[in-house]
Amino acid sequence: MQMTTAVGKSLSSVANVAWRGVRALDRVLPDKSFQPKWAPAPLMKSTERTFPTLGFPRETDSLCPGCVKEVRESIIAGKESWRVLIDGNPGEIKARIIERDNQVLMVKDCDKHGRYEDLMAVDANFLRRMEQLYPGRDFRIVPDDIHDHGTSTIKYGRGAVLTVDLTNRCNMMCDPCFMDANQVGYVHELTWPDIKQILDNAISVKPKRQMSVQFSGGEPTISPYFLQAVAYAREVGYDSVQSATNGIRFAQDLEFAKQAKTAGLRLAYLQFDGIGNEVNEHRGVGNLFDVKQRAIDNLSAAGVDVTLVTTIVNGVNNHQVGPIVRFMIANLSKINAVAFQPVSFTGRDEDVDTETRQRQRYTLSHLARDLGEQLDGKLEPMRDFFPLSASGPFSDLKDLLAGPNTDWGSMKCGCHPNCGIGTMLLINENTKEWVPIPSLINVDRLLEDVKAINDAARGKKATAAQLGLALMRNFRWENAPKSLKFSSFFKALDGHLGRRMGVADKARYEWRIIMVAGMWFQDLFNYDFRRTEMCIIPYGTQVGEVSFCAYNTGVGWRQIVENMHQTANTVEWFKTEGRHPIYAGGKSVPLPVLREKGAAVTVNRLPALLG
Repeated sequence: MQMTTAVGKSLSSVANVAWRGVRALDRVLPDKSFQPKWAPAPLMKSTERTFPTLGFPRETDSLCPGCVKEVRESIIAGKESWRVLIDGNPGEIKARIIERDNQVLMVKDCDKHGRYEDLMAVDANFLRRMEQLYPGRDFRIVPDDIHDHGTSTIKYGRGAVLTVDLTNRCNMMCDPCFMDANQVGYVHELTWPDIKQILDNAISVKPKRQMSVQFSGGEPTISPYFLQAVAYAREVGYDSVQSATNGIRFAQDLEFAKQAKTAGLRLAYLQFDGIGNEVNEHRGVGNLFDVKQRAIDNLSAAGVDVTLVTTIVNGVNNHQVGPIVRFMIANLSKINAVAFQPVSFTGRDEDVDTETRQRQRYTLSHLARDLGEQLDGKLEPMRDFFPLSASGPFSDLKDLLAGPNTDWGSMKCGCHPNCGIGTMLLINENTKEWVPIPSLINVDRLLEDVKAINDAARGKKATAAQLGLALMRNFRWENAPKSLKFSSFFKALDGHLGRRMGVADKARYEWRIIMVAGMWFQDLFNYDFRRTEMCIIPYGTQVGEVSFCAYNTGVGWRQIVENMHQTANTVEWFKTEGRHPIYAGGKSVPLPVLREKGAAVTVNRLPALLG
């Protein structure tokens, strides 16, 4: 740190005294919250927020895997109306979340199908801490026609990522796969009117929310409307448009990557299961890591950010979580985040047997533990990880700084604390030196301070000054890198928050704040309706916005909706549209030969990429 620890601690002491004075003033002269144009009510104070039942033991509403499949099959066969999903409670049973031998489990009994038991955490204290850090729910959604799905209805929040499956066709045959792509016997592909209607519906929701629109599939780049959809999402007002992709088309076609950037693609949510082709063999493509390297290069050349997205299966690639973070750090100019997704046994894996499920189950507590161990102890699970929803006070801060006349609410990750975890790293893009931000900042206390700043609801300058005091008083000077100035950290934070405080003059500096996140989607064995009703990743579909987990798992929304609105059966599709390439069974993806000074260069550049 370019300031002695003693001087820094003295400044923190001064900031602490000033902070107490400011808080005393706020108590004497409180201010009212304003209601922005986008919101259904005034900005919420921390004391006004509601909470789901947390802690364990507790009881919740869940689903019987056996009953759900029976109901779904009955609807698809035409024996029962799909309206039962809205008007009834098909497959619903009670579940108990309990602690046993320092593990957390979900246990539920069905009169017909017997007992189901599944692991929720290998460390009860870790999950307990995540729940204790939950800051409370966001606004309740104003009832509308696109959020009407019975007990699967999303009730709270504004959403963070709107997912739109453009097609169920894919150029791979992955396992795991949410969709069971290429194997369901029909093609479900959105038409242009479908896509436009879904996006038009999304901007009508109150609170009006600034989300990241993610086009997915299948493989979304196969859709003939991919570029048009990206452009329209930007046209209606969404700042961040992304593609959940395996990267094959981007790897094969640099010009397509450039066209996507021109259309408005901000980032690629790139499937990335580990370092090296051997680690990716379970995906069925012989040179998949080579494909990822080329896709990253082409997307970077086009100006599109990349987030690495890893589905973790215990015993398959859980040993790769640390190497993937190192890979991200080594390639920080091209990669902006890592998102780990513990396996959800749904889609292609819904009929997993009990032994395999128990062996391959991987939880968020596994992830935090493994990252700590594989990164040589630099990450400490109980210090460095927080529920994704703990970032909520910073989203509220952005709303406060934006003022009453803004048209959109900020993107907010208000999910249930069992849904996701994350930590922030401060990384020097040039030297690759990095530290977890919770080692630099007392984040637990900072989050409480930011809540107090939001509750005070002062003007922009006063709010920025209070945040400066909060950062100063919570800064751990003794842990700061020698090359880091406090002012550099403050600018990096403001850039990360969208430059709302007026401190940063650009979005990125030499020191960058990068998220390492874990998002654990539900399956029928651990389904919890309290999580569904707070979903931040709604699926935009032909029957409205459905919770991610309700759509992919739940009572079977995906299979039912796609059957109702299928484009054609596969035989008809192949006759009229032909077959698209599918890379499976160890087949390699053909990649254009790179040339440098007239000579071909090898595709495998792993040592260089790892630095």
